[in-house]
Amino acid sequence: MRTILPILVLLSGCAATTPPADPAPPPAAAQPAEARVTFDASRILSEHAAGIADRGTGRRVTPADPVRVASISKLVVALGVMRLVEARTLDLDRDVSDYLGWRLRNPAFPDTPITLRLLLSHRSSLTDGIDYIIPVGVRVQDALADPKAWDAAHAPGTYFRYTNLNFPVIGTAMERAAGERFDRLMQREVFRPLGLDGCYNWSGCSDAAVARAVVLYRANGDVARDDLHGVRPACPTVAKGPCDLTSYRIGDNGGMFSPQGGMNISMRDLARVGQMLLRRGGDFLTPASIATIETPVWTFDGTNGDNDQGFTCQYGLATHSLPTARPGCDDDLFGDGRPRVGHSGEAYALRSGLWIDRARGTGVAFFATAVADGSKGETRFSPQEERLARGR
Repeated sequence: MRTILPILVLLSGCAATTPPADPAPPPAAAQPAEARVTFDASRILSEHAAGIADRGTGRRVTPADPVRVASISKLVVALGVMRLVEARTLDLDRDVSDYLGWRLRNPAFPDTPITLRLLLSHRSSLTDGIDYIIPVGVRVQDALADPKAWDAAHAPGTYFRYTNLNFPVIGTAMERAAGERFDRLMQREVFRPLGLDGCYNWSGCSDAAVARAVVLYRANGDVARDDLHGVRPACPTVAKGPCDLTSYRIGDNGGMFSPQGGMNISMRDLARVGQMLLRRGGDFLTPASIATIETPVWTFDGTNGDNDQGFTCQYGLATHSLPTARPGCDDDLFGDGRPRVGHSGEAYALRSGLWIDRARGTGVAFFATAVADGSKGETRFSPQEERLARGR
């Protein structure tokens, strides 16, 4: 967002007007944290970090500090799904009920199967009409028995609606198919193979990473999330009561580790995910699998989905493509009209992004904290996202 400064002009017969003073910057101890890493397929090209990761200690942020990156978590879940697809443990187009062990159906369309492809692309007909944070002790099956979880007007596969609730279902299917708890499965299939010190809800990250956690602050300075004081949380799951995992049954609730938004990772490690994408999978996934998740399966045409006032107009399997040259789309984050693919994140006053420019073979990973709710720049993205994406 551009700021136009007042100009002091002296005209004959007119008194000079003193311009108002610029607003004072926040004290150093309260500066929002941000980090940005650019990369190509094999190298880190640049790094930037500014602000305070933990105001309690005054610790400054670095590109190596892990942060909860919100919905970029979905893209990394898709990588785990594709690993299981390549191992023939999962099939994108099979009725997901076969993996869940119970019948998943929109009550208004009981004969229409729902698949992982539909869940990953937000075309399942699930909605966030109920709380998508499903705590330990609650089964996903029971949560989805609430009719408010479903879109009664659109059958699965016919309408795009960005829905966090899709990902607890995906995590649950992954657990049942692989026979392993979601957090541990993601360590085995994604984080360790890529050499990343990342995790969901701090389960599986190293002690060193936990000690460097970025605290998420709101724009008014209040703590929003992850004020860990250097100590791993006693409960690594979402809990609204006792946090007892000893009796947890695999496949009851793959959402308790927040697959929709609970990934913690540094920008250096997130850049490594982008480098793998630029290498079209490298030795982690096949080029066909990367193409499967990146290729848009939905493009806004004015009536076929909710594009969030122009924010999302093209979507693949947990990947967002932009910009979109169509009426009603306001998604040119980089301001240059060049195609990018990746994902954004927004939660707890954080904004984040992982984007690659496949034609140029480059990418960027970034985050900013303490972003005001509803903040809008030249596009539907916030000024902080635009500045960090464009490197200004």
